[in-house]
Amino acid sequence: MSSTAFSAGKSPSLGAETGLSRGTLGALFVTILAWASAFPAIRAGLTGFGPIELGAARFAIAALPAALFLIITRPALPKLNELWRFATGGLFFVCFYTILLNIGEQTVSAGPASFIINVNPIITALLAIFFLHERFGKWAWGGTFLSFAGIGLIALGEGSEMKIDLGAVLILGSAFCNSISTIVQKPLFQRHKPLTVSAWNMIIGAALLAPALPGVIAQAPAASNEAIFSAVYLGIVPSLVAYGTWAIVLSKMPASRASNFMYCVPPVATLIGFAWLGETPSPLGIVGGLLALGGVALVNFKK
Repeated sequence: MSSTAFSAGKSPSLGAETGLSRGTLGALFVTILAWASAFPAIRAGLTGFGPIELGAARFAIAALPAALFLIITRPALPKLNELWRFATGGLFFVCFYTILLNIGEQTVSAGPASFIINVNPIITALLAIFFLHERFGKWAWGGTFLSFAGIGLIALGEGSEMKIDLGAVLILGSAFCNSISTIVQKPLFQRHKPLTVSAWNMIIGAALLAPALPGVIAQAPAASNEAIFSAVYLGIVPSLVAYGTWAIVLSKMPASRASNFMYCVPPVATLIGFAWLGETPSPLGIVGGLLALGGVALVNFKK
């Protein structure tokens, strides 16, 4: 697919986002906190449901209020040349991403998983430069790799073995799905509100995962309360809420900078583990978290 196809309909305002307003910072905070909590929730959900069934349950729960939102607000329908962009969000950002990540988390522990998935900002920056003509200077690249190194220290600090197996490859594939969707859907925000794009992603993704719903019904009676709660939580907070706040962020910032903030997720997940589960981070993990946050600051505040 050519760069013209990706940037079709692009106006001069696309590269002139205002950046870190108070509302954007609030949306970023919610997204980071929600997605940081998603990884342990997925692991808990997988104790009662299969990886595809968990994804189907998660987005079926999210799709119901999303559909209600569209019915009430009655936004403009997608144009014919926008249909593939909406379809890409549901297919890649919801369906493929969820299936690959859930299956990968069956064999890859949290530390290595967070390291692998955080290839996403690097992929997104490269795609944004080529397809959206965004600028990403040497300080931004320096900050990106500083954050990536910090995530590596967090993973090593957990004492988990870093190895390349099928689960790792699948999680890497989920990172690609996230990046592709971010770049393809970025131009939609010129005509459509962020929550409208997010709602369509929920609905399309849920429809694609719907064939697994009979499996959800079959597995639910034997699932623990923790697994069922996790599925509901995943549907409401990391999906319905966080996908909406992420769309708001992406509508206000260049894709390369917005994705870079996802390096905040592993340090926040470490803090959640400490406060909620009493998991004390290792010295390497603490240093890694500081490096990750420092890299994000370097990308977004160094002029």
